[in-house]
Amino acid sequence: MIKFHTYPLGPLQTNCYIAEADNGDCLIFDPGEEAGKVIGEIEKLQLRPAAIYLTHAHFDHIGAVEAIRTRYGIPVHLHLEEQEWLGDPMLNGSGRYADLPDIRTTKPDRLIREDGDRKEGPFRFKMLHVPGHSPGSVAFYFEQEGTVIGGDALFRMSIGRTDLPGGDHETLLNSIREKLLALPDKTTVLPGHMGPTTIGDEKGMNPFLSGM
Repeated sequence: MIKFHTYPLGPLQTNCYIAEADNGDCLIFDPGEEAGKVIGEIEKLQLRPAAIYLTHAHFDHIGAVEAIRTRYGIPVHLHLEEQEWLGDPMLNGSGRYADLPDIRTTKPDRLIREDGDRKEGPFRFKMLHVPGHSPGSVAFYFEQEGTVIGGDALFRMSIGRTDLPGGDHETLLNSIREKLLALPDKTTVLPGHMGPTTIGDEKGMNPFLSGM
C-alpha cells in the first residue's frame, strides 16, 4: 500500500504530497515552495524520489520544482497544455504579482497527453485530465488506496477558482462531474489547499455541485 504524506508549503499553504511505497521509493506531487523542507522530509524518511508530478503549473505549485529536480536528478511530469508555463512567469502567474519573485524553471521532462493508467516503479495510478481551473489540470487517482490527488479542481465544500488565465467555470464543473464524481463515494480527495474530503461528501454537500 502507498502512504501519503502532506506538507502545506509557502504563503498560500499549497499542499505538497509525497507518496511513499513500501520499498522506500516515492513520488512528489506539487512541490510549491520550501524546497529545503521537502528535501529534509525525504531525507528523514529515507526515501528515494522517482519523479515529480504536477497537477498544474500555477506558481504556488511549482516553486520548489527546480531545486528538487536538480537534487535528485528526477523527471518532472506536466500536462502538455501547460508545457510552456514552467518557464513563463506570466503564464504560471508569478509575474502577475509585484510582491512575488518571477518563477522560471526548465521545461517538463515528460508530457502528460491523455487519460490512462500509469506505472511508475511500485506505483499504480490513473491520470485524469480535469481542466477548468487551468487548461492542463490533472488529477492522479490511486484506485487501490482509494485516494485521488486532485490539485485545485475540487475542495471541501468548494471548487477551484476560474478567473485566472485559461480558467473556465463550466469546463471545471464538467471535469468534476465527468471525472471526479465518477469515482467511488469513499474516495479520499487530497486537494491543493486545505484539508482532505471525500467524493461522497462533496456529492452530497458541496453547494457548487448541487444538482450534479
